[in-house]
Amino acid sequence: MSSAKKQLIATVIAIVFHVIGFVGILINKERMAPATSLNLLLMLSLVLFTHEKLNVAFWIFFASCFTIGIAAEYIGTSTGFLFGDYSYGNNLGIAVKNVPLIIGVNWFLVIYCCAVTMHFIIQKLSIASGGEVSQKVKFMSLVIDGAMLAVFFDWLIEPVAINLGYWKWEGEIPALNYITWFLISVLLLMIFRMLKLPAINKFGVNLLLIQMMFFLLLRTFL
Repeated sequence: MSSAKKQLIATVIAIVFHVIGFVGILINKERMAPATSLNLLLMLSLVLFTHEKLNVAFWIFFASCFTIGIAAEYIGTSTGFLFGDYSYGNNLGIAVKNVPLIIGVNWFLVIYCCAVTMHFIIQKLSIASGGEVSQKVKFMSLVIDGAMLAVFFDWLIEPVAINLGYWKWEGEIPALNYITWFLISVLLLMIFRMLKLPAINKFGVNLLLIQMMFFLLLRTFL
């Protein structure tokens, strides 16, 4: 099966399940919210299905996102040092030390999708300008702009996540949360770049857009 066909199939599946999730949450968010972890696992399986090469480098990147993400969340929930004072609810499945394991998967999905999206944008800009973008510019754009994109995604989902009981804050969401999100995203995107992973996966771009639309609509109607 060609890569394009895999990406199309995965995109259709992602759209269908996010539409089901959106309608279900509007009808009964208490029953649908706990299904979020299953949805994230499905999205992970679709990324694995569409990624060009599941080699050692890919699994190193996945393990890096998972372990660094979980470690940061553990420090954050235990001390309030990294993100501010927050705690997780019971709607994200199995947790260790009060941190749902699915959050590690979420870190991977966000960073992966931001990486392939920035690669896609850089390619399009390079073609539009009629010249080759230098490796240094590509690196900085993928890492810095990709991290800013990840922070925007976190900002987008925050009100919805709180409403659905994924986590809660003690008071207002502090700027520290977004600063730490940016710094961790920079680190993980640097790992992505240094491992020289294949970054051409249109499904990753589509998934980021689907999830952004999903949370934007929930912010509007929930």
